Amino acid sequence: MIKEIIVVEGKDDTVAIKRAVEAETIETGGSAIGEAVLKRVALAHERRGVIIFTDPDHAGERIRKIVAQRVPGCKHAFLPQEEALYKGDIGVENAKPEAIRRALASIRTEAIKGQAGDPQITWDDLMRAGLLVHPAAADRRLRMGNLLGIGYANGKQFFKRCTMFRITREEFDQAMAQMDQETGGSGQ
Repeated sequence: MIKEIIVVEGKDDTVAIKRAVEAETIETGGSAIGEAVLKRVALAHERRGVIIFTDPDHAGERIRKIVAQRVPGCKHAFLPQEEALYKGDIGVENAKPEAIRRALASIRTEAIKGQAGDPQITWDDLMRAGLLVHPAAADRRLRMGNLLGIGYANGKQFFKRCTMFRITREEFDQAMAQMDQETGGSGQ
């Protein structure tokens, strides 16, 4: 049983989560999140904690941002797009139970503003790693995001996530080494 309540987009996501783990969910009903849903998420966060687990697409990221902005300090689970894809449709509801369990085993807690600890990853680190201004930057961010458990994001968002989830120098370097080993160090 997962202690926290998992925030998902819809009923099909709830079904997929319950196939994988014993947990309770709050459904946002899509990207037009109502005030009542946000209040329920805030109460759930206060009482039991919340894990935001939205689809790995633009709409899912929008929902994740809205909830995280309104309810700071949430935990986040990220599912790689390739594990959420079925017949051209991307969504948590398409993921196999093992993929959902892996994502929930790799949750990240966002840092709340004012908490101790300076960010360890800099903009220059992302440049040197070929995650920005590089012919394969988007592909490299996708792979690194999956390895770090923070999902895919554009360059600016990737930097924010490294800061928000307090990615350590060691985590970053290990993920870089693994990515380079898998790609033969070619930067591709």
